[in-house]
Formats: sequence, structure tokens, C-alpha cells
Amino acid sequence: MKDAMVTEPILNPIMKPIPQTQKAKLFPVVATVVVLFLGIGTGYVFAKKSTVTTTSSQSGVQTTNSVATSTEAGINDTTAFPDTAQGTLVEGGISGEGTHHLDRGMGPAKDVYLTSTVINLQNFVGKKVEVQGQTISGKKAGWLMDVGKVKVIE
Repeated sequence: MKDAMVTEPILNPIMKPIPQTQKAKLFPVVATVVVLFLGIGTGYVFAKKSTVTTTSSQSGVQTTNSVATSTEAGINDTTAFPDTAQGTLVEGGISGEGTHHLDRGMGPAKDVYLTSTVINLQNFVGKKVEVQGQTISGKKAGWLMDVGKVKVIE
């Protein structure tokens, strides 16, 4: 009688088919992951193709339209740097504005306070120069300029 009681095991599959409602919820997640990877990939490719010609020099960054000599330094771009001033370049700004200033011989109220994101002004301290730059707003300085080009005139 024991032999008659042998039952066959019930097969319970380990993996069950995914119901349609879960497939519909899974699609947006997969699509989002694919779009993210494609976006990161194209950003990486475009970043590698960027062609900016820059060279380090004693006076800062040199690009294809820049000058770097002992008497002149900066970028030849009158549209980006339309303002000019002349005077003796002196180290020091006013109340935290500017790193240097131009002494124009008219007193401290008429000095031009300077900063530069392009060149090293320290190379021209004590020399009579003409600066070309962009006037920016200052709180203490009467005239604050971001210098793009410096040229020794004496």
C-alpha cells in the first residue's frame, strides 16, 4: 500500500512570467536609464572635441589673438575691452576692489583701479602704461576696470 501512496512532486517554477501591469511600469524606468546614458555619452564626446587653443605664458593666458612681450601683453579685442586709460601702474587697490591702480597724476579720486582675469599686472608695476579693458561697477572705486591688454608707453 505504501507504493500506491507515492505522489509526484508539484513543480513550482522559480521564475514566473511578469504580469502585463508590471511590464508597463518597467518601461519608463528602462527608458530613463537609456536616455541618461546617451546624454552623458554625448556630453563626453562633445567635451573631448572642444578646440580651445591656450598656451601658458609669463603674462597669463595666451590665445590666438593675444600678445605677450616685455612691453605689451593681453588680448587684441576692442569689442570685449573697449575702455582705455593711461598712467603709472601701482600695486594695490582700494577697499578690496582691484589689485592695482593707475596713478594718472590727478589725485587718488581720479585713479583707475584695476583687476585682470587675463594678464598678470605685476609684470608692469612702476611703468607708464596704457591699459585697455572693460569698466565694471565698484562700490568704493570711482573707476574700476577689468584689464584685457597692457602696453608700456614710456
